[in-house]
Amino acid sequence: MSIVLVATILIAFVVYHIIGGANVAQALVNATPTPTTAPITATGVPTTNGPTALPPVQNPGSILGIDGKPTINYPGISWIRLGYPTCGNSSNSGKKLQANIEQYHAQGIRVMLTFCQSSTGAGLFDTQQLNDAAQGGADAVQCGNEQMKQNAATMYIAPADFAKFYDLCESAMHAVNPNIPVILGSLDPQLAGTNYQQMQSQIDYLNQMQQAMNTQVHPGGHWDWHTQIIGLIDSWHNGYPNAYTNNLYGLFAFWAQQLHVNLNSGTLGKHLWVIEGTGCFKDCGIDASSAYQVAVSHILTLITDVQTTMKYHVPFFYFSGTDFNLDGVLWPIGVLNTQNQSKPLRQDLAPGARKLTLTCSSGQVTVADQETLLAKLYSGCTLPSNYASILTS
Repeated sequence: MSIVLVATILIAFVVYHIIGGANVAQALVNATPTPTTAPITATGVPTTNGPTALPPVQNPGSILGIDGKPTINYPGISWIRLGYPTCGNSSNSGKKLQANIEQYHAQGIRVMLTFCQSSTGAGLFDTQQLNDAAQGGADAVQCGNEQMKQNAATMYIAPADFAKFYDLCESAMHAVNPNIPVILGSLDPQLAGTNYQQMQSQIDYLNQMQQAMNTQVHPGGHWDWHTQIIGLIDSWHNGYPNAYTNNLYGLFAFWAQQLHVNLNSGTLGKHLWVIEGTGCFKDCGIDASSAYQVAVSHILTLITDVQTTMKYHVPFFYFSGTDFNLDGVLWPIGVLNTQNQSKPLRQDLAPGARKLTLTCSSGQVTVADQETLLAKLYSGCTLPSNYASILTS
């Protein structure tokens, strides 16, 4: 599996875990569709020297978004995840970052900003960029990404160093907006049950971070990782080859136990956010040469992930917004194609070859593309009982 830190190539690497980082948010430019430029409403709450903020979200379960970039809109989706330049080569900082977020806020869209750890050593603790990111006016910030992955190509950070970095990052964000949710990095994607030892290692890392926080960063403190918001990554073919394939549920059950939360209580979302949820198409049991398997597993994963996260009221960001090419290979894991155009439900078939009629509060709605399906599912629409047979036939 692979990760990269520039533009759409960055997206691939975040999912497949070779290089840590989140997708690069590019500068806001004219694109199709053209973003709305309505003025900010009077209900906004101003932050310090930054964009007008939207009121804080009271229900974590309503945080349902997509990983994207400022050049593209996703109609009907009210949250978007952007990357700060520390996640790659982008100019999404300073006044440009503020302008991008201001424009999203004008449309009623909230932003989660990912601030990747950029280096080891003294540079890790440089607060200049942290302060700049804080002034951006995001509605949530992920401090760090895949900090636990011990891979020669990733940015592994020792627990004690990450404790200091996270403390600086959280402090910078809360100095500008005390109400902003701050996510504690991200857990490397694992298979629930199968990778038990690796998941236990993640707990060990968090325990070591907690000890460093209370003995080195704030001696005598009582910081507890169980009270934080942990970022989760899941990239598996959930829902394929059958409905019982659901690694996301397994991860929820595992971390609910570790966080001392009843999975069915609806409170897991106060402690866990899925910052990347997606399917896979290679090195995971899917025949990458079979257009049918790739397409069916992709759309069933989208549906299963959304159903699972909404059932347990956990914030969720679908990954990715668009397909991309890496080393001449198409990575078909977005809801839009590489030209930012709508993809049919079955991406191996012609547009309109498969349709689903959903039941929504306003009545029945027929959808034939992936972005609309994702948006309608987020809004609470329900699928027909035979959706799986329609998509797999």
